[in-house]
Amino acid sequence: MGGINPAGRTSGHQAFRRTVLDALPADQQRQTLEGLAALMRLAEHSDNGWHDSAGQPIDAPAQRLRDQVLNHTLIRRNEDPRFLAPGLTANRRADLALAEPLRVTLRRRQLPEQLPDGWQVREIDARQVEVTLPAGAFDVLLPDAQEPKVRAAAQLPSGFDPASLYRSVHHPRGLSMAVFGASDCLGASGLSWETLRQQLNPDHIAVYAGNSIGQLDDQGWGGLLKSLVTGQRATSKQMPLGYGQMPADFLNAYVLGSVGGTGAALGACASFLYNLRLGIEDIRAGRRRVVMVGTADAPITPEIIEGFRAMGALADDASLKALDALELLTDADYQRACRPFARNCGFTMAEASQFLLLMDDSLALTLGADILGAVPEVFVNADGYKRSISAPGIGNYITLGKAAALVKDMLGETALKERTFLHAHGTSTPKNRTTESHVFDEIARANGIEQWPVVAIKAFIGHSQGSAAGDQMASALGSFAHGLLPGIPTLDAVADDVYAERLRFFTTPQAFTADAAFINAKGFGGNNATGVVLSPDVTERLLVKRHGRAAIDAWKGRRETVRANAAAYLADADRGHYAPRYQFGEAVLEGPELEIHADRIHIPGYDQAVSLAADNPFGSLDEETPT
Repeated sequence: MGGINPAGRTSGHQAFRRTVLDALPADQQRQTLEGLAALMRLAEHSDNGWHDSAGQPIDAPAQRLRDQVLNHTLIRRNEDPRFLAPGLTANRRADLALAEPLRVTLRRRQLPEQLPDGWQVREIDARQVEVTLPAGAFDVLLPDAQEPKVRAAAQLPSGFDPASLYRSVHHPRGLSMAVFGASDCLGASGLSWETLRQQLNPDHIAVYAGNSIGQLDDQGWGGLLKSLVTGQRATSKQMPLGYGQMPADFLNAYVLGSVGGTGAALGACASFLYNLRLGIEDIRAGRRRVVMVGTADAPITPEIIEGFRAMGALADDASLKALDALELLTDADYQRACRPFARNCGFTMAEASQFLLLMDDSLALTLGADILGAVPEVFVNADGYKRSISAPGIGNYITLGKAAALVKDMLGETALKERTFLHAHGTSTPKNRTTESHVFDEIARANGIEQWPVVAIKAFIGHSQGSAAGDQMASALGSFAHGLLPGIPTLDAVADDVYAERLRFFTTPQAFTADAAFINAKGFGGNNATGVVLSPDVTERLLVKRHGRAAIDAWKGRRETVRANAAAYLADADRGHYAPRYQFGEAVLEGPELEIHADRIHIPGYDQAVSLAADNPFGSLDEETPT
């Protein structure tokens, strides 16, 4: 797994450890804080020890930089310069009435192509003209700076800029995050991608990655859609780089060089689980053996935030003040903006990129891959008829019910009741706290579960839209590794309208040995999904049952080298040394280089050919023999 979110880097469970920091042993706390300080460019490690950005030595960076790290990760006051004084750049429509004609000087190139009625233009020189505006009314746009109505945001850790780590050229932020996340995933795997792909038919690799709403910052569709009305020039990159499936395209073209399956499934907040489902189905059907799945969302822009605020979905400043009867909001108040299952007023916008590397079990054992867990299934169901397209419905009862039934069938009733936990969508909206808790409580009742633990990490890292379930998945894998469930620190009290009879909420990290976790997503439009992820221990027991103890012992022997490679990568990353994999213009193939046969195609750079044999379940109409 690899990626980045407001809590830090996904690999090595850094982001997870940030959410349970105070419950960790002292050495793990120190490692986490040092790694985050390096990520945030507050410190860097070299042969001479730790030093700051100016090259000055730093003793005990974890202790010295602790407050700065804690205050500039997770949810906080929006640090984007666009949201600071004097305010958001905007225009205000106005009717301008001229009592008499007005003469102004303009650059020739600033003249409208279609002159308004009554304008008179006189040349001054080759560059400038004098324009006489007639008396009367004009419809104009006046430059303005609007005070942001929403200041809480869950941004990546301050100082971390993925675009600065590789040769990015006008890349939208989400795509830069995708390059970093996928590279982080490969590095943390401990496997050589070049070696791995040589062992496979090129068609046995796939990438399913996207996001929920495309790239809507200025380098993508956001800048394209504003170009005419703001007088800016559209670029050749904005249109293609804005597409929602572009994270997959970037991985194929610049990170993996894959010619296998590709695509993206967009399902609002459930997009990560939709893509995960595509990978699972491909591997189960035998079409692919290695699949990278993921999402990358960067929706913290003035326009997207205003759109969600207008529909009443966000915790805006006015609502936060009303919720706590405050006159002013402090930094501490913004850090508490997201309150799943408590009295709340809306979610907090976030950004994140999350990627998983999936393999079929036989290949994972052969390679000695370090298995973090297993995903047997993702269930997806719609809501049916709805009054409002954004309102929750009934589909989530079906997805969680199926997921619980699968775990019960695979692991047994006791495991379901006592050794599973829920990773709630937990957006911090009043509607979600009621509807999602009712789903959980009813499925618990149906399965005889008395106290089902509920984790809601949006309290820490906000809602990253299509990447939200990826954040939950990474956190669940962290819980398996550390034996801890993150609490909900903003949960002062469970709201009165939450169905909590059979659920267990807690504010601080809890020790818990889990066999499985349920990753739940409830997206706008009725995009419900629940994924099941099994712990490494349970996965190993299933592998022993399927492959035998001798095969597992041999796998563990091969795994040592892989783990050593991964540890070396993580050590470099924790010291602030990153080298995202970005291979622009390298080994480009356009067709003439291929060796094409009727039954196979050989591709330079791949040891194995692509088989052209097709699975044909439809039968054949051979030419009939004349009689």
